[in-house]
Amino acid sequence: MNFKNDVEAADALARSFKSLTNEIAKVVVGQDDVVRLVLTSIFCQGHSLLVGVPGLAKTLLVHTIATSLDLQFKRIQFTPDLMPSDIVGAETMDKERNFQFVKGPIFANVVLADEINRTPPKTQAALLESMQEYAVTIAGVNYSLPRPFFVLATQNPIEQEGTYPLPEAQLDRFMFNIQLDYPSYQQEVAIVKNTTNDVAQSVNKIISGEEIVVFQHLVRRVPIADNVVEYAVKLSQSTRPGKNGSPIATELLEWGAGPRASQFLVLGAKCNALINGKYSPDIEDVQAVAKPVFRHRIVRNFKAEADGVTVDEIIDRLMK
Repeated sequence: MNFKNDVEAADALARSFKSLTNEIAKVVVGQDDVVRLVLTSIFCQGHSLLVGVPGLAKTLLVHTIATSLDLQFKRIQFTPDLMPSDIVGAETMDKERNFQFVKGPIFANVVLADEINRTPPKTQAALLESMQEYAVTIAGVNYSLPRPFFVLATQNPIEQEGTYPLPEAQLDRFMFNIQLDYPSYQQEVAIVKNTTNDVAQSVNKIISGEEIVVFQHLVRRVPIADNVVEYAVKLSQSTRPGKNGSPIATELLEWGAGPRASQFLVLGAKCNALINGKYSPDIEDVQAVAKPVFRHRIVRNFKAEADGVTVDEIIDRLMK
């Protein structure tokens, strides 16, 4: 896949994004914003956390995206008895009584970690190490994961019995926290019609893993004005309570976002610009990814919780 220059590559990325969204829409009705954010995180080489109540097609969405991207897909159902070796693999003894490494489901391009908060911290850590290092170490041997590699984890926000919430330091590994909402009336009618007949919608493969890697490098090469970078950093700093933060953060937040949030704001803005046909991001592109970047990185204080102020409302106020 050769392009004459980065402008030609940027145009190809915008076309591929449009084709992908059209293909995914054959199976997944609505959720346009969710699809946009998941694809943005993939092109930025990031991981996403999908939060929504059961029945909102989180698993179907991830599987459809993996199919349209022509990537190897593995699903791990997280349960309280899941062990780290069930994710990364383990050494076993073959017939000749020699040890051999049997790869776990983490060795795929797209890994769906279903209900990640249902498993203990030790098992969560095995997955999160892979996300950070793009490799696993078994018995002192380092095994690289295939590229491209993404983890799309799901979390159920209402059923908290028997769950192990991810610590903030582990949540920080995810580029986006994407919230799925109920479909509209018209969308739900379309969903019911599509899923109660005998016609199976097939999804065509739009781009390959090699093309995704090319686009990932392209996103990082996108030029960005200093004032846009400065805005992203100021926005991140405004979430931190104290003398450097904003009065809103001091009043409503216990903890703010770290420097990784600034990095993801800039990367997300670059990709958002490309998929919308622009060659350089502006402040609106930063704002377009601010909520999914900040949601899992800022912690409300007692006053905000008592007053019923949501994280999204706080982010809106900070951006104003």
